[in-house]
Amino acid sequence: MTTVSPATTQSQVLASLSQASAQASAQAGDAGALQDRFLKLLVTQMQNQDPLNPMDNAQVTSQLAEISTVSGIDTLNTTVAGMQSAFLAAQSLQASALIGHSVLAPGNDLILQNGAAAGGLQLDQPADAVTVTVIGANGQTVKTIKLGPQQAGTRTFAWDGSTDAGGTAPDGAYVFKVDAVQGGKPISVQALGYGLVQSVTLGSGQVQLNTIGLGTVNLSDVKQII
Repeated sequence: MTTVSPATTQSQVLASLSQASAQASAQAGDAGALQDRFLKLLVTQMQNQDPLNPMDNAQVTSQLAEISTVSGIDTLNTTVAGMQSAFLAAQSLQASALIGHSVLAPGNDLILQNGAAAGGLQLDQPADAVTVTVIGANGQTVKTIKLGPQQAGTRTFAWDGSTDAGGTAPDGAYVFKVDAVQGGKPISVQALGYGLVQSVTLGSGQVQLNTIGLGTVNLSDVKQII
């Protein structure tokens, strides 16, 4: 609690007011208590001002504007926090409809099961040729899949487990990389993993999907729902 005596000078009171406002901004304290404290300081200042050198109206106006701004920011922060919580809850409810569906999100894991696997890619511009290379646990190329020309956007591909050597790859975990070319020059392309949504949770302030194949994925990172 700030105490102001009759001997307190005008400059000291103004300094106390500024310090109180700064602390309120930093700590985001209770708006009602802040206003009460400010008014007490202001009334004390006016009661003890020098009659020959009264407080400037501009100073009063400035302090009132400052306390109003701080109180407004505190109220706005509370409102925004409430809206964010409500938005996340609504997002979580909507995301629950994805359980049992498959999604594409950034990643390069490829799960071969019962002789079938799927993945995806995202192109920012058309490509003359797109090639997917499936890589085994030992780092060696297992299968090269040529997708040919592709338009910009999100695309999917499938792998039946066949290998470049003419055999069949065993079920299990693989990784893949994607290369794209336009006009004979490499262009940017993003690999997208395939995941089956099992559940939905709220984590790190956002909705997350728990999937088989991709692990935990932020809902905002999902590129396509299948």
